[in-house]
Amino acid sequence: MTGWVLVDINSTLLLEVALDLANSLNNSDRFERLLSTIRKAIKCDAVALMGLNGEVLTPLAVQGLARRTLGRRFLASEHPRLAQICNSESPVRFPSDCNLPDPFDGLLLDREGDLPVHSCLGLPLYSDNHLVGLLTLDSMASDAYSLISDRTLELIAALSAATLKTALELKALSLSAEHAEQLVKELTQEAFQRDGGELIGESKVMKTLRSDIELVAGSDYNVLILGETGVGKELVARTVHRLSPRKEKPLVYLNCASLTETLAEAELFGHAKGAFTGAERERPGKFLLANGGTLFLDEVGELPLSVQGKLLRVLQSGEIQPVGKDAVQLVDVRIVAATNRDLLKEIAKGAFRADLYHRLSVYPLEVPSLSQRGNDVLLLADYFLERSTRKLGFRQLRLTADASSKLKRYGWPGNVRELEHIISRAALKARKNSSPSEIVSLTAAHIEIPEDMVAQADFEKPLAPTLEVINLRAATEDYQRDLIKHILIQCEGNWSRAANLLSTDRGNLVRLSKRLGIYVKKEIVGVK
Repeated sequence: MTGWVLVDINSTLLLEVALDLANSLNNSDRFERLLSTIRKAIKCDAVALMGLNGEVLTPLAVQGLARRTLGRRFLASEHPRLAQICNSESPVRFPSDCNLPDPFDGLLLDREGDLPVHSCLGLPLYSDNHLVGLLTLDSMASDAYSLISDRTLELIAALSAATLKTALELKALSLSAEHAEQLVKELTQEAFQRDGGELIGESKVMKTLRSDIELVAGSDYNVLILGETGVGKELVARTVHRLSPRKEKPLVYLNCASLTETLAEAELFGHAKGAFTGAERERPGKFLLANGGTLFLDEVGELPLSVQGKLLRVLQSGEIQPVGKDAVQLVDVRIVAATNRDLLKEIAKGAFRADLYHRLSVYPLEVPSLSQRGNDVLLLADYFLERSTRKLGFRQLRLTADASSKLKRYGWPGNVRELEHIISRAALKARKNSSPSEIVSLTAAHIEIPEDMVAQADFEKPLAPTLEVINLRAATEDYQRDLIKHILIQCEGNWSRAANLLSTDRGNLVRLSKRLGIYVKKEIVGVK
């Protein structure tokens, strides 16, 4: 085939390229049309547009070369011709008898094996004085490009660089939009959008927990949250993030339970398109979404061992490698993990890595079970009653004394989550026979707790053969103090309403409360 050249590019070709830059084309179409326009100006047997990322040149579009060329990745340091083009600031014309190996040997569409003597032209593509890629042209004719003016080649290089820059910027915008969309999805997960951002409770164990959270939140330490199912580990994680310097950055959630090895790795680190079956597009992982913020790994004890090792490397180096990609990315992420498993036992069984455990548990937080929290159960019950009041349209919902007693005597194997569900069901049952305008009292009958799981009150239990000496007056006053305090909290410090619920005179209630050390100040009920 005889090569020929067009020394000057006419205005029609310039207009074609300009329109392609302005039109809403995808990058693949934009690159193909650029190469077609160049081939109208300069006759050649093969042309390739390559983008530069670090040391790697990636074919973005080719004509006259085998389609599989797009799957190749070229290190400039391993290909002398490409290296020479990269190191030049002007077009490079290789002599026909150049003995440097051609990177496209064996890839020409109509030829097999090494390329014979041929002409090769390379154009470095610069944008803002930064090399963004290369354009190479090959012709089987000798000295095919010797007559082309430098001005023409510079113009072609400028048009190609502009096309490449536009494509890269559009891709960056697309990835940014996709990242933002994905981030919104992650941050609107149900577990992070439920009502309540406050750890409710006045028990000693809850005060200790709040103190520990405030202490560790201001640091950048990884946190391991331990506790039974349903105690509120997610709420603790949110609180740690909210009180941390990262509070303006993302809080991203991942439930590690039931993730296969491949899926867990892809969810954590992201994946390239086609990295595995079902990977139809490139997707960022949770680490990238949480960059600058906090990643909450729920049920971290469920992670496969192989993924545990990769997670450990990220914690050590701050680098992630998406599945199906060679390149690594640096991330700045704080890990808050949670588990209901005894990880020390899991380590002994070989199911969890000891080194990962120590990396995660820089500052462990133990969330107490509801059975350890005493009267907090009634405070939480009132909190869930208020939510049910709003959701179901009641004027007011309250607990009777027998309902409160039943709640306190239950063991709560399902913890706070179980209490929430029981209160919600009780409110729904009460709605059946009540008017929204009424103040509705939930009785023990509304509380769906199996009777055989409710501890008997002390006076209902049979006498034991050996009795412990008990101060009856002190025990009675303790019971009165707890009951009156609970009713006053429920009535927001209103003595008249509290007296009505307790079926006693207001004055008598005030005097008894004073003797028991109970006070009300600005709707705060306390004990002196």
